[in-house]
Amino acid sequence: MTANKPDEWKTYDQFAYGIGTNRLPETNALSGKSFKLSFDDGRKLSLVFADGKAKWADNDGSGEDRAEMIEVAPDTYFIDIDFESRAKDAETIILNVKTGRTLSIYAHVREKEEAGAEPQVAQIFRAGTVDGMEATGFTPEETRDLIGLRAHFTYSPNHTYEHTYLSSKRYAWQCLVGVQRGHGDVDLATTWKFDKDLYIFTFREFKIPVASTFFYNFEDRRSTGKFLGITGDGRIENNPAGAFIRKASVTFYEPGQEPI
Repeated sequence: MTANKPDEWKTYDQFAYGIGTNRLPETNALSGKSFKLSFDDGRKLSLVFADGKAKWADNDGSGEDRAEMIEVAPDTYFIDIDFESRAKDAETIILNVKTGRTLSIYAHVREKEEAGAEPQVAQIFRAGTVDGMEATGFTPEETRDLIGLRAHFTYSPNHTYEHTYLSSKRYAWQCLVGVQRGHGDVDLATTWKFDKDLYIFTFREFKIPVASTFFYNFEDRRSTGKFLGITGDGRIENNPAGAFIRKASVTFYEPGQEPI
């Protein structure tokens, strides 16, 4: 934990308990299917899905690990892989099997000394395409679309959080219902647009070692995601989460006064 964490601040495992209650169910629609992905930075990733697992191989190794698969929009899947051989890492793949578009969010728990003043859990973003498919439709890209939005996320009867998207780099949160009620902070955030009304929102906390990846489907008003972080007793956990979304308000800025 960082030295500036308040004494009453909840640990990752304390606030995350039950936060997957309102998550969409897993699917086996990809079982038996395989994909080869090429990312813009040159990374190659092959995936073969079966029985809740993924056989994978990339530029640095291969393995077979637990993989969650959720259909978060038509033909679009949220795939989250826990690497047994890479205990400090987890990867989320957003994959549209019709357009051939994909986005990887690779999360890594660093040592505190390596992170320095930055959040301890880092994230790497890679856009890509499916080999053998002609990529069509919208090309995923980092976006400013959410700046000014204030929204409420209900993950369970015991978890409601308010998000305010401040800029292209930061967002503010506060807990309205739950063990963190009254707590809030401003953390680093990155948002990508995947398609119309479909976004990937990620954040990296300063006060505790945790980062998150969420897929927002604003048409269905559903959020599907995960947290990767260090528990109060020092274990690394990759936990599911999901919420109902309610847009609360939007702030509009005068030209020339927009946030970064």
